[in-house]
Amino acid sequence: MSSDLPDSPRTRITRLNDRQVFDRYALNALLDSAVLAHVGFVRDGEPIVLPVGFGRDGDSMLIHGSTGSPFFREMSDGRPLAITVTHLDGLVYARSGYDSSMNYRSAMIRGCASIVDNADKEDALHIITEHLMPGRASEVRPHKSKELAATLVLRVPLTEVSVKINNKMPDEEVNDGDPRTIWAGVLPLRTVAGEPATSELTPSSTPVAASVRALAQKLS
Repeated sequence: MSSDLPDSPRTRITRLNDRQVFDRYALNALLDSAVLAHVGFVRDGEPIVLPVGFGRDGDSMLIHGSTGSPFFREMSDGRPLAITVTHLDGLVYARSGYDSSMNYRSAMIRGCASIVDNADKEDALHIITEHLMPGRASEVRPHKSKELAATLVLRVPLTEVSVKINNKMPDEEVNDGDPRTIWAGVLPLRTVAGEPATSELTPSSTPVAASVRALAQKLS
């Protein structure tokens, strides 16, 4: 697939379009460093937005939920979906509330989901697990057949995507008339891991898993 994202009326950003990025590698980096997406669709004539964990499998996104969930069953019926993934990287403090903003990396994916068949379901769940918790798949027991039967995995192609990135200081000019006694700049934001909390039924002698330690260190 081309390294360029599509430029079409449905993917073209019209507001602050200088922030749109057409580099597929930028999209992959954005998705690979995020763990939470929001899926929007219309259900019974009303808009619905669900937060979901996800994984990326090449040029598609994988999400999963319960086979008993009416939301996931309806998302799999071919109806249009809109999925967003956003990193909030900082708050931009200008000398007015009007000019203040945020630094971010965001993507909006449009398309329809297809069901991952049973033969590929375990591999798809492995991808999602490794995306959310790197290294964890090798530490846990295999899926039980009843767990696989209770899980619905959906695949959404990354073929119609808009990526928008802002990473700037506040807009200011030498002679803009704003008082320089008001501080202006950026407050960077990032996700930080806390201390791992051991479950009640885990013996105190059991060491924290290597995957947990590694991710905690990465997010320290």
